[in-house]
Amino acid sequence: MNPVETRTVRVGIVAGEASGDILGAGLIRELRQHYPNLVVEGIAGPLMQEEGASSLFPMERLSVMGLVEPLKRLPELLGIRRSLVRHFTENPPDVFIGIDSPDFNLSLEEKLRRAGVRTVHYVSPSVWAWRQGRIKKIARAVDHMLALLPFEARFYEEHDVPVTFVGHPLADKVPLQIDTEAARASLGIDPGTEMVAMLPGSRGGEVKLLGPLFIEAARWCLRQRPALQFVIPAASPQRRQELEAQLQGAEDLPITLVDGRAGEVLAAADAVLIASGTATLEAMLYKKPMVVAYRLAPLSYAIFSRMIKTPWVALPNLLAQRELVPEIMQDDATPESLGRALLQYFTDPVMGDALSREFDAIHQVLRRDASGRAAAAVASVIEAGREPGQQETEKH
Repeated sequence: MNPVETRTVRVGIVAGEASGDILGAGLIRELRQHYPNLVVEGIAGPLMQEEGASSLFPMERLSVMGLVEPLKRLPELLGIRRSLVRHFTENPPDVFIGIDSPDFNLSLEEKLRRAGVRTVHYVSPSVWAWRQGRIKKIARAVDHMLALLPFEARFYEEHDVPVTFVGHPLADKVPLQIDTEAARASLGIDPGTEMVAMLPGSRGGEVKLLGPLFIEAARWCLRQRPALQFVIPAASPQRRQELEAQLQGAEDLPITLVDGRAGEVLAAADAVLIASGTATLEAMLYKKPMVVAYRLAPLSYAIFSRMIKTPWVALPNLLAQRELVPEIMQDDATPESLGRALLQYFTDPVMGDALSREFDAIHQVLRRDASGRAAAAVASVIEAGREPGQQETEKH
């Protein structure tokens, strides 16, 4: 878009949690390269607001998780959605962008699209993995899907939903070459130490179920390999408190807690014991061999295991479409099973080297300037919605 765009372009946007705020801030910054006179409003976090977005409601009002909490807050959430539908139908933006938060945003997008507003959804729901019937609602709700992962894009193409694979912002952020020595120096870890990063999750429920398991897995490993060191990056002050409580009685174990700094901890590690989730993607981008574990409450697991449509849950395996790293789930996840899988990387370093090469290839596939590609796709949706002749009269 070489000519200077002089008109005011209005974008409606909703992000419901911190990860969406990061994506939204990068997207807004890149959209201004297309449209200098950009007006953005909706629900925005602090990073998006720094880029000039105005927030009609506090983002944290949408940040609800689990099964019970959303039900408790349902009247408020429905009220916020009704207000947004009214606002954006009375003041139609050039495009509306829902960032993640599919339970909230897809219904909002469907109502706005029915009212004539063009819609984009940024971050695919895991529709390829479970509840695949949602694809029909997505097709009704969005003019364009922005997918972070290539297999997601293929799924939408197969179902005739317009889609752009934009790559993953984490792949843009994490360097291709990892400076392990610098990370260790920053954390005060001796260069020759064999170190394991343990990431039991960022949510309270995850840490409750996986924290004690990971600590006992560390104890099992130390009986076989006494020189190992373990570092846990606490995702928040609340998670740190929970982990400190779990570590009481385990003071004899060489386990260090740090606040945040997950990237540094991963960069410093020789191997990683990690909860299934987005963190496995980050560990892969840092080229670290990992063991992926997960536990759910028994009823939740019984439901989840019947609904899942893929043979893997860890993102490295999903991206490779084969098992690169072990996934040890539910009752199979014991201190011994996790420890044995983890120690394999120390007894057979060739495994780790092979994984590093696989991870590097995937990193380069995902490293696509996600914010720039997303902005270009949104701009295409905006231009497609303009009346004939507008483009010539509003540029100079």
